Amino acid sequence: MIVAVMILLFLVFLLFLLGCKLAAFAMRIQRQSLEDARAWQEAHYDLSWYDPLEKNDYVVDCKDGYRLHVEFLKNPVSTTRYILLSHGYTDNRFGSLKYAKMYLDLGFHVIAYDLRGHGANDPTFCTYSARESQDLSDLIRDSRRRYPEATFFGIHGESLGAASSIAVLRFHPQIDFVVADCPFSEITSVIQAGMKSMHIPPVLAHLVSLCARIRYGYSFHAMRPIDSLPGNTVPILFVHGAADTFIPPHHSQDMAKVTSGYSEVHLIPQAPHAASILTAPQAYKTYVQDFLQTVEDREKRSQPCI
Repeated sequence: MIVAVMILLFLVFLLFLLGCKLAAFAMRIQRQSLEDARAWQEAHYDLSWYDPLEKNDYVVDCKDGYRLHVEFLKNPVSTTRYILLSHGYTDNRFGSLKYAKMYLDLGFHVIAYDLRGHGANDPTFCTYSARESQDLSDLIRDSRRRYPEATFFGIHGESLGAASSIAVLRFHPQIDFVVADCPFSEITSVIQAGMKSMHIPPVLAHLVSLCARIRYGYSFHAMRPIDSLPGNTVPILFVHGAADTFIPPHHSQDMAKVTSGYSEVHLIPQAPHAASILTAPQAYKTYVQDFLQTVEDREKRSQPCI
């Protein structure tokens, strides 16, 4: 009997160790350097417009003292429209450049930054929108103070950045719109799919979540952007690659059903994960442009007559 109990406890201990190792694997960030990220962008589309732009690099201190590196791209044309871009997992602010040119053409100043643990920031672990959305909230407040002339201010995110752009809505930030490109509604199913592809029983995701809570202070239950949407009134444009197998399109569709505000969902045919704007650039720009016009028209209608 004692031997059986000891064997059982040993197996539980081994299972817990496995959960901790998988949690460490799930939460780590294999980040790209700024140089590698820029090289990838240059290999996939024209970046000749970027270097001549007037830029300003600065650092924003978050509430917990963590520092985020930010780059401001000034539109050559005078404007009071601003967009804050959030890149995807392992990428950095250069990964946002594929969207920056579109917003410059649409009359926006562009604010791009390195998400926590990415780019030029200090290394740390990823919490899949939990801490990242708090950072984004701090960035929005900083941007509002730094650029008080802004009359139309929105945020645009890709993948992790998109999920964070949805999750930040729980803080009721002072923004006019959100564009979310291939966001996840919750991270558990994404992790389970990854585990399945590695021939690891997906049911272990619950143990991994527990181990993440113990080791890092965040379980997967804290990584659910969809929970920020009930009661939300900020307009959201969801764009998702129809061929996205990493974060399937239903994540965007599910969130569009939950938000209380205006939303649109557009699926880009044949586009894999985080490649919608590269797959169909003109259609992408049209969706964004029409959405922004709708948001501005709705704001005008909501203003009281004098």
